[in-house]
Amino acid sequence: MPQDQISKEIESKFGHRLRSRVNGILIEEDKILMVKHQMSENRVFWSVPGGGMKYGTSAPENLKREFLEETGLEIEIGPYLFVHEYLDPPLHAMEHFFEVRKLGGNLKLGIDPELDQNGQILLELTWMSTDQLKNLPKESLHQVFWGIKSLSDLGLWKGYFNFGNISIK
Repeated sequence: MPQDQISKEIESKFGHRLRSRVNGILIEEDKILMVKHQMSENRVFWSVPGGGMKYGTSAPENLKREFLEETGLEIEIGPYLFVHEYLDPPLHAMEHFFEVRKLGGNLKLGIDPELDQNGQILLELTWMSTDQLKNLPKESLHQVFWGIKSLSDLGLWKGYFNFGNISIK
């Protein structure tokens, strides 16, 4: 799919509705597992593995499925950490973040089965340190990681976070 079609595909599949998402924070050796997404021709977005919830399955079941699809890893769901309201029209989601632990599998970049094979937006899967996160442009990094001082901070966060509209259009 041509690059200029990516944002249109994202909007048609995920936009103009409130979505419920689950996200897993996997930390090993002082690094967090991050996924790079192609959001438009000129914009990439780094976040942790996760995705939309399917009706009739629990948050842990959805997160295990999403993690396996995107990373090839089997995980165990740890404590619920926090909820974040992501608002960047046309996208709007309530995102639930969980601590996760790796059980098995082989780390490899996966796919988003909701998108066509030629319209995949997952670009890269990598472990990042706090310093690497700090060096990413804000518009390319999920808001929950803006200003993060240490990865252990994530396990201390509790409650609801709303950083407002981050639209960069």
